[in-house]
Amino acid sequence: MIDIHCHVLPEVDDGAKSWEIAEEMCRMAKADGIEHIVATPHANHRYPYDRVKLSELMESLQQRVGELPRLTLGCDFHLSYENIQDVLLHPDRYVIGSSRYLLVELSNYSVPPQIADTYTKLITMGITPIITHPERNPILQSTPDRILQWIELGCAVQVTASAVTGAWGEPVKQSAEWLLKREAVHFLASDAHDTKRRPPVLSAARNVVEGICGADIADALVNGNPQAVVLGKTLPYSPQPAAKK
Repeated sequence: MIDIHCHVLPEVDDGAKSWEIAEEMCRMAKADGIEHIVATPHANHRYPYDRVKLSELMESLQQRVGELPRLTLGCDFHLSYENIQDVLLHPDRYVIGSSRYLLVELSNYSVPPQIADTYTKLITMGITPIITHPERNPILQSTPDRILQWIELGCAVQVTASAVTGAWGEPVKQSAEWLLKREAVHFLASDAHDTKRRPPVLSAARNVVEGICGADIADALVNGNPQAVVLGKTLPYSPQPAAKK
């Protein structure tokens, strides 16, 4: 499996608080069957994103953990006005590895109508926005059809593994299932921050998704599609979401 959203780099945001925790997160991921992690530190007003320094940090972590899990750098890109202006000028600063995929995070307090215009601009530039954990966003929980509209524009969707297994509560779990049943999920990812409360594991959620969508789709969400992202290729599983199911 491949985890495209994980706050594993130490001492850079609200993820791993030390090198020891970062290394333990990598060991946990490997034990769960995760062979590749995209390290995704926040890029927002609280946590400035320095691609060069973070790349050096990632290389140091890779040396500490050995061959597996392999590490690639991305970011958890907050869709603030300042960030949007910068990514339109410098998309390579924020994408996953050398791909054209960008993890984008929406605010829990405001999702402006014009955000679709931002997605369109990125897509026109050849960047595929991957909307992170919309099932956890209280605004989108009450307006989930907006997510389907963004997929029709060309966005992809990443759901949190622990949301599928119920760790975020029943409303979030139901929101994740709503998306899964409409074929509106392209990735499962851990969004891990530590080894206890938000650990880097995917296997349990993958098994839940198999029960909802079947083994082929479950594997696509943790292997086929994430592999395409880190290799910079077209997603092999990219259905149009069903309006009702």
